[in-house]
Amino acid sequence: MAIRLPLQAPTQREWTVAHEWPVVASRRPEELLDLTGIVLRYARLSGVCDGTVTVQPMHTTAAILVNEHEPLLLEGLRRMLASWAPADGRYSHDDFGRRTVNMARGERPNGHAHARSMLLQASITLALIDGEVQIWKWQRIFLAELDGPRERGLVVTTAGLLGGYPCEWPPQHRILPESVGGTS
Repeated sequence: MAIRLPLQAPTQREWTVAHEWPVVASRRPEELLDLTGIVLRYARLSGVCDGTVTVQPMHTTAAILVNEHEPLLLEGLRRMLASWAPADGRYSHDDFGRRTVNMARGERPNGHAHARSMLLQASITLALIDGEVQIWKWQRIFLAELDGPRERGLVVTTAGLLGGYPCEWPPQHRILPESVGGTS
């Protein structure tokens, strides 16, 4: 494990929190939308040098994940989710004759999408060090659209210590464990 010294930041640095609300549009019922560029841009614009960036969808039929942008892997994930919560399964949520809570005009049967979202993550938080979101070589940030096509609102929250970009403190360096490798 690599440790960066000194462990305490100078006292003149200020803490800040920045929120952004991007909207993305899916084109298919199930889709993985690569949000990496959006998240990286908002993290840089926040001015945070050291802190975190959190991404969450504002929907219960969507999820966030970090993984490799490799077509066969992503297709495998889609198949796995469909086998765990099939679209043609029987979900009480889809029984509009019995359901009386949280009904909206144009409601569509989407119990499978709710079930699939519960198998994934409602948000992710990533480290922001020296002004860079800490994702590895193959990692990408995805919105898992589970009930599209539609527009999806997101919240991207960056929190941490302000610093010049590139960061003035700590000195420019990047400590990464040399033992980490592989293709995913």
